Amino acid sequence: MAVAPWPPKDPDQLGATFSKLGWTGFAIQLVLLAVPLALAVYVIFGFSPQSAARKGIDLSNYLSYGGMIVTIFTAFWFFRYPALGHRIAAGDARLSGGGVVKTVWIGIWASCLGILFSMLLLFGAAGRLLFVMLANPQTGLMISPNIGGNPSQSISALDGISLLTLLIMLTAELVVLGLSLWLLYRTVTPASEVATAKLAAQA
Repeated sequence: MAVAPWPPKDPDQLGATFSKLGWTGFAIQLVLLAVPLALAVYVIFGFSPQSAARKGIDLSNYLSYGGMIVTIFTAFWFFRYPALGHRIAAGDARLSGGGVVKTVWIGIWASCLGILFSMLLLFGAAGRLLFVMLANPQTGLMISPNIGGNPSQSISALDGISLLTLLIMLTAELVVLGLSLWLLYRTVTPASEVATAKLAAQA
């Protein structure tokens, strides 16, 4: 684990970074989480239990509870960053560089776990779509629900909803990972080096 120079040379700047990225990450995740929840409500109330769409796919296989819990956790974790930023700016003596870095690493590992869940589910969803397409006659026509047949061998709007939900959750975790890595960089890199890197980039 990287060691952060502590106390930071510019606590106000580091605290402002935590506050800004904390609110940004929390807001982005809140918006992206609202979409899967809205789609889940639509599926529950928009499809009858007897429909081929509801019978053909178990929603829990795609709206992974584990992935959703991880995303909710990372949103909560980013909600804590603004308060941490205020403590850094105020020079809280109870804070340490190792403790701040550990907090950021928890967010990084949580986002990695969420990405893993989403990727596994996306591979499963894509594999199922391929299986259904190969199991049906290769006529070149659109595949519709097999009324009266095996719903597991049909493709419905619910498949699209599930894939969209997984892509949104994956996007949220990728955003979290990017912001967390930037926070880690700003925490472990002295302010003088950050300023030098900015000047070099502008030159």
